[in-house]
Amino acid sequence: MNRFQFVADHQQRYGVKRLCQILGVARSSYYYWTSTAEARAARQAADTVLAGQIRKIHAADNTYGAPRITAELRDNGTAVNHKRVERVMRGMGVQGLRLRRRTRTTIPDPAAVKAPDLIGRDFTAFAVNQRYVGDITYLPVGERGFLYLATVIDLHSRRLAGWAIADHMRTDLIIDALTAARRTRGSLAGAVFHSDHGAQYTSKAFAAACAAAGVRQSMSKVGSSADNALAESFNATFKRETLQGRRAFTDERDARLTSFRWLHRYNTVRRHSRLGQQSPITYERIQERSATITQAA
Repeated sequence: MNRFQFVADHQQRYGVKRLCQILGVARSSYYYWTSTAEARAARQAADTVLAGQIRKIHAADNTYGAPRITAELRDNGTAVNHKRVERVMRGMGVQGLRLRRRTRTTIPDPAAVKAPDLIGRDFTAFAVNQRYVGDITYLPVGERGFLYLATVIDLHSRRLAGWAIADHMRTDLIIDALTAARRTRGSLAGAVFHSDHGAQYTSKAFAAACAAAGVRQSMSKVGSSADNALAESFNATFKRETLQGRRAFTDERDARLTSFRWLHRYNTVRRHSRLGQQSPITYERIQERSATITQAA
């Protein structure tokens, strides 16, 4: 029990002075506590309302932590500081999902021709459709099965421009992802695509696909995960938020449907801290409108 509350509950019988001496608190502090009781009650009531709003947002997407929940609250008209959201969430025992260490799927081919590193760990771009990163990650299915996801991510908007899922890691998988990105953008001519040194990315077939699309290949150093950190971070987030503590998807249908829903939500709804807590497609649309207004002016 709060010591000030104990004094308040027993002060008529024993007196404030005596109780404060016994409990080792200053009388001035006790009187300040009593004078601010109304404000504390109002703050507690407001926190209760906020907790209900947080619980509703977290129920819709339990991967959200305090930053994204704060952004959601502000968009819904609630002016709130992220520190207050963190405090209320702690009191509720609510938190977002945490990252887990991923398993690498990169299988290098020592004899393959390597492309230079055109990114240099600079995972930014001045505009959309200029620089992309990609990777392959595995999706555990059932007891022993696997599916594989290949991605193509725009470094300007973090949009997943192209992706493909298959039950193999052959070069066709990453070519399909690149083709999907080409359809999304209309053209990839002049863009840079950065990857690791996996055998699929160093293959002649993928090099030909990049050349046909007008894409310049870029590759990280062998064994350096930091050189393709953004793609690996995306994979880790994807696995964490789709599996949500499970060791594997129930079956192939579950894996494909869950992945499709998350990937669609990632582009259209899920807030990204790098984009001012906006989704990639929302960010692109705002950038496009700003550019149109600037040109018109």
